[in-house]
Amino acid sequence: MFQLSQLRCFVAVATELHFGRAAALVNMTQPPLTRQIQLLEHEVGVRLLERAGGAVRLTPAGATFLREAEDILRRSQAATLAARRAMRADAGSVTLGFIAASSFALLPRVLGAIRAGLPDVHVVLREMQSVDQLEALAGDRLDLGIVRPFAPRSFAASAPLLQEPLVLAAPASHPLAQGGPMPLAALQGQPFIEFCPSETRYIYELIAGRLRAEGVAPDTVLTLSHTHSILALVDAGWGVALVPQSAMRLGYANVAFRPLRDPAGLHAELHLAWRRESRHEVANTVREVVVGAFAAVAQASAHPPIPAG
Repeated sequence: MFQLSQLRCFVAVATELHFGRAAALVNMTQPPLTRQIQLLEHEVGVRLLERAGGAVRLTPAGATFLREAEDILRRSQAATLAARRAMRADAGSVTLGFIAASSFALLPRVLGAIRAGLPDVHVVLREMQSVDQLEALAGDRLDLGIVRPFAPRSFAASAPLLQEPLVLAAPASHPLAQGGPMPLAALQGQPFIEFCPSETRYIYELIAGRLRAEGVAPDTVLTLSHTHSILALVDAGWGVALVPQSAMRLGYANVAFRPLRDPAGLHAELHLAWRRESRHEVANTVREVVVGAFAAVAQASAHPPIPAG
């Protein structure tokens, strides 16, 4: 197998098309440079360079090999730099999971905090449901996750990043679409699009629990797992829904939003989750930066976790 040093010699000659100048580039005299090229050609099994009348030129095989050689050298340098960054706590790569709802407002802010505080950190994003993220954290396939609040796990810890009220989403022509803050009692008997109790358990329990406590029974017509899917059906006139306030950013043309008169107990949270015993120094540093950037939310949060899916 050829060596990286031989590739460097070949690229120098192929670039300069002159053995003397190439030898100066790689800090050696011409005879050992010529020997390195001969060894490389022997290993590859074809002539890469031709010399005639004092001129040097690439063979067709050499022109093809040059592109690959340059790519190998670039990737070897990138691998070296990545390994060196991995020894630092403020550089490297982290894998961050997130639920779709976090992308409406929170995810861009989290990425902004990481970019501002840790510009040498590369973030790999994975969109996953909260329960899937927790399984991935347990299996060390994720470094961090943006999830809904979850029941205690022995391997995981979390901190709140966002707390936002739920609002009514209704078709623009619906009687409930207009007016000031709406009482929950107004949902009685209304066609209602609900979050799925199995896949989005946290927000389902948040809404269903409050409606039960108020004695309000809307007419559930559909259950869905994603906020954007719910709003698409509200937009189509299938019914009304309660959704996190950040969903207002999605901009469905035929959906009107209305605040609730008494939103107490109807605030949805998003948390940053991580493995308690993570030895990934970069991930630990990212966690500290993100949690620090949203420290005010953590202080204001007083809602106990609800078992989440």
